[in-house]
Amino acid sequence: MTKDTDSDSPKRKRKGGSVLSFVLLAMVVGGLGGYGVTNYGTGGLNIGTVGDREIDANRYARALQSQIAETGQQLGTQLDLAQAQQLGLDAQVRQNLVTTYALDDEAAKIGLSVGDAAVGQEIRAMNAFKGVSGEFDQFTYEETLKRNNMTVREYEAGVRDDIARSLLTGAVASGFAAPAVLTDTIHSYIAERRALSVLTLTEASLTAPLPQPDEAALKAFYEAHLADFTRPEAKRITYAALLPEDLAATMPVDEAELKALYDSRADEFLKPERRLVERLVFGSEEEATAAKARIDAGESFDKIVEERGLKLLDIDLGDVTQAELGAAGEAVFALAEPGTVGPLPSDLGPALFRMNAVLAAQETSFEDAKADLTTEYQMDAARRAIGDKLEAVDDLLAGGATLEDLAKEQGMELATIDFSAKSDDKIAGYPAFREAAGKVQDGDFPEAVQLDDGGLVALRLDEIVPATPIPFDEARAAVTEAWHKDALQQALLARADAIKAEIEQGANLGRFGIVDVSPEIAREGRIEGTPDSLVPDAFKMAKGAVARVEGPGYVGLVQVDDILPASEAGDDAEALKSAIAAQVEQGMAQDAYAMFANTLAQSAGITFNQAAIEAVHASLR
Repeated sequence: MTKDTDSDSPKRKRKGGSVLSFVLLAMVVGGLGGYGVTNYGTGGLNIGTVGDREIDANRYARALQSQIAETGQQLGTQLDLAQAQQLGLDAQVRQNLVTTYALDDEAAKIGLSVGDAAVGQEIRAMNAFKGVSGEFDQFTYEETLKRNNMTVREYEAGVRDDIARSLLTGAVASGFAAPAVLTDTIHSYIAERRALSVLTLTEASLTAPLPQPDEAALKAFYEAHLADFTRPEAKRITYAALLPEDLAATMPVDEAELKALYDSRADEFLKPERRLVERLVFGSEEEATAAKARIDAGESFDKIVEERGLKLLDIDLGDVTQAELGAAGEAVFALAEPGTVGPLPSDLGPALFRMNAVLAAQETSFEDAKADLTTEYQMDAARRAIGDKLEAVDDLLAGGATLEDLAKEQGMELATIDFSAKSDDKIAGYPAFREAAGKVQDGDFPEAVQLDDGGLVALRLDEIVPATPIPFDEARAAVTEAWHKDALQQALLARADAIKAEIEQGANLGRFGIVDVSPEIAREGRIEGTPDSLVPDAFKMAKGAVARVEGPGYVGLVQVDDILPASEAGDDAEALKSAIAAQVEQGMAQDAYAMFANTLAQSAGITFNQAAIEAVHASLR
C-alpha cells in the first residue's frame, strides 16, 4: 500500500453530492456495455482506503471510463487512457472517490441514512428505468444494472448513500448569505461608468512632415531590424502539379453539350419579372381592412408591423414572381411603383402586401452566356481528365518513378518552391499542399495528393534552406515602408506628449482634431479602432485626467470627462445586485464544501494501492 502523491497536489474539485451522479455514471458505462467495457476483471480488488472504507476497483473503473467519455465529448474527440492520464483525469477521479467515501464515512458515523421508501421513490422517478409505457419497469431496471455488471442490492445501496451524502453536503453548503457590504462594493465597481473623449492621431496631426530617409538611414534601420528582413527557414520542395485552370484551355468544347447545359439552367438565365414584397397577415378581413385604412390615411406601414410585435424581417418575402404570390399576384404586380395593396388572400389568411421595388425580367441569351459556360465546361472537363490520371500517377510513383518522369509522361508541371508558413505561391494556397509540405521529410517517397479544386500534385523534399537575410537592395521597398511606419509612430508619440502637456495647462482636446466622445461606457466596453487597453486604463484615471494611448500602429489620447457612479436604485440595479449576491453565496458554499470534504478525507486517512490502480488501467487499455 503506498500513498499516492497525486492526492496531495491541488486538483480541481467536483461536487460529489449529486443524487444523480451514480446513475449518470452507470448509464454512461451502460451505453458502452455492448463493447464489453463494463467487465473490468477487477472483482474483489480495491484501489485504496479512506478510513475503514475500501475504494472498490470496479467503481473506480466505471468512474474513470465515464470521465474519459465525458471529457472526450467536451473536447470533440475520443480520448484513450494515456491521453486521459496526461490531462490528469485519473487523479481527478481518484480524488472525487476519496471525497465521496469520506462523506459516506461521516454520514455513517453520525447515523445519517434514508429509508427504503425514499430510495424506491428516487429510483422509480429515473427515466433510465422506465419502460415503453413511460412508467417504472422492473425488468428494464434489472437488465440495465445487469448490463453494467451491477446488482440491485449494490445499486440501491449506492443510491441510499448518495441521498444521505446529499443531505450531509446540503447542510454544510447551504444557508450562506452574501454580506451586503461585499455585494454593494462589487456592484459599485461593476456598474460604474466613464464619460471619455478620445483623440486619434494620424500623420495629418503632425506639425511638420516626416523627413525622407537617405541611404545611410535606411541601411542603419535595415541592420537594426535585420530579423524583420530575414527569410525564415524553409523546405526546398520540388513538385509536379496538374491544375484544372492550367489544363482547362486545352479541353475541347462540344457546342451541343454547351447548349444543353444552358437549357438545364434556364431558371438562372431566364428570370421573369419580380417584385420585392413584404406580407403582413391578419386574423380577419376586418382587421386587415382597418389597417389598410390607417395606411391610406397616412400612417406608417412599419408602425403597424411594430404594433403587431413583428419585425420587417419577419414579413419579408424577398424577391418573388407573380406566380409565387398566388391569388395576390395580379394586384401586387399591377403596382407600377412602391406601394401597399390589400387585403388580399394568402395561404396564412387575409394580408396586406407592400411592394418595395420592381425587378425587371432578366434574359441572358445563349450567346451572352456562352463564354462563362465554356469556362465552366472546360474546368469540369479538366477535373475529370485529372481524375482519370490519378491511378496512373499512383502506379508510376509506386513503381519508383521520379517527379521528372511524371512531368514527361503525364504532362505535369515541374517546379520548385522554398516552402514556409509565409509562402504565398499559388501552389502554397492549397491546404492539401500545405499539409503535405509541412509533413514531408528527407527520404520520403513522393505520393499523389488531390487538391480541393480537383488538381493533383506530388512532391519531394530536396533540402532545408536555413534562415537567410534578404539582401538590402532586394528588401529596399520593405525597409523604406517599415522605416516610415517606425518614424511616424515615434513622431506621433512625441506629438501626443506635446498635446497632453497643453491640455494639462488648460487647452481643450477638441483643438487638436476630431474627438470621439463616449458619454457612458462600461468597464467591459470597447471603442472601435482603439487598443483594447484604452478603456481598462481609463477606469484607473481620475476625472479630468488625460493620458497617451499607444498600440501597434496606433497613437492617441484619452481624457476622462466624468466618472458616473453606479446607480443604486431601479430594477436593473436590484437585478445586478441579486446576481452578484447569488454568485458570492455559491462561491462561499463551494469553499465550505471543499474545506469540509478535504478535512474529512485527511482526518480519516487515505492510502492507495498502486498495483490495483495499474490493474484497472490495464483493463481499460
